[in-house]
Amino acid sequence: MIQHLQHPIFNIITEAAGKSNVEAYVIGGFVRDLYLNRPSKDIDIVVIGNGIEFAEQVAKQLKVQVSVFKNFGTAMLKYHDLEVEFVGARKESYRIDSRKPIVENGSLEDDQKRRDFTINALAIALHPKQFGALIDPFNGIKDLENRLIKTPLNPVETFSDDPLRIMRAIRFASQLDFNIDETALAAIKTNTERISIVSQERITDELNKIILSPTPSIGFKHLFDTGLLHVMFPQMVALHGVEYIKGKGHKDNFYHTLQVLDNIAQTTNDLWLRWAAILHDIAKPATKRFEEGHGWTFHGHEDKGARMVPKIFAQLKLPLNEKMKLVQKLVQLHLRPIVLAQDIVTDSAVRRLLFDAGDDIESLMLLCKADITTKNEYKVKKYRNNFELVQQKLKEVEERDKVRNWQPPVTGLDIMELFGIREGREVGIIKQQIREAILEGDIPNSRDAAMSYTIQKGLEIGLKVVANRKSD
Repeated sequence: MIQHLQHPIFNIITEAAGKSNVEAYVIGGFVRDLYLNRPSKDIDIVVIGNGIEFAEQVAKQLKVQVSVFKNFGTAMLKYHDLEVEFVGARKESYRIDSRKPIVENGSLEDDQKRRDFTINALAIALHPKQFGALIDPFNGIKDLENRLIKTPLNPVETFSDDPLRIMRAIRFASQLDFNIDETALAAIKTNTERISIVSQERITDELNKIILSPTPSIGFKHLFDTGLLHVMFPQMVALHGVEYIKGKGHKDNFYHTLQVLDNIAQTTNDLWLRWAAILHDIAKPATKRFEEGHGWTFHGHEDKGARMVPKIFAQLKLPLNEKMKLVQKLVQLHLRPIVLAQDIVTDSAVRRLLFDAGDDIESLMLLCKADITTKNEYKVKKYRNNFELVQQKLKEVEERDKVRNWQPPVTGLDIMELFGIREGREVGIIKQQIREAILEGDIPNSRDAAMSYTIQKGLEIGLKVVANRKSD
């Protein structure tokens, strides 16, 4: 392992360990990622003894500041692009009603036993006498080779003690494309209800990491199959299944959603665009109807889905800010480009789409392309060709008409001054008429054209011009 410990930080830690005769080990995710050849900037150091005192010695040699967290018995320092955390080896025990452990000083073996998975229990010695020696009491290297998530101790006890480890098991399986050991998977199913003692914020943090994994469907299938998704996100579970009436069925919207999510994951790392993929059809169960002679419909699912977004974000303790509004907008608009791609693309329809989507038009188009999951190659080719046409039209119309993030060239104040009226119904009517005329292409998106149109519409409803016409 010596060849993997070339960073100068390890020389400093080894030197400090030798001087103070302290056993020190790099442990956990950093060691795992060395074997997987994954970049890692977080280093966990466990020492036999006082981790804080040892961290202070290392910080003194490095001439950097150390942050001490006495309540947790940990200390952290930053060195170049690395974050290094120090802690004394410890053993843990748990009460049934809490995932917060009772902590005591312990040996390296105790510390490795308390780790969540065998692949995270790997340690490399840093003391000069043992430098580079791998300590692997639970065959974590073998599990890395077999691409397996396994617990060091009895998985029922491991997951019951700290149910967040259930989410972590699924998250690592999704991030690394590993399998979960069968006994561990059975223990997850047994402990599903225990997730209730974990804060929603911690659950959602792990869920977001699953969503950001290369193939998020791996994690969601585990969440569904273990019953965990039923507890934490029942609205998504409701998408599952196919109903048949008179021999006609609809697609399984749960697995369709996972396919859309995986498609989006191939194009962007944007968490909120991935959330839009998850929620784009979330209202289909509530809007599902069977129509004689036609089949299954989901009319209005985009509108109802957009209304569901704030409640789901609040339920999952996701941010109720501009991120939520972006997801809501994309859910609301996700059918619009698809409808355009199925029909003749008119300038008017494109202007309206640009007006409604604004700067999020590129994200919307990515979502809509990802939403094509049919296995019919003819349909896929047709939709993709039509999407290219839509995108070309979007570019042409935007360059010509400038309606993205559109601001009216004539304001309500202009209308009031022009006709000498107060704010009221007439102002609203004229503003709406100007907007519609520009979006329909009846007048150019310019102040002069809009002012002329304003005078015309004002006269039609009995108003009189009392101020000089203003133009650029």
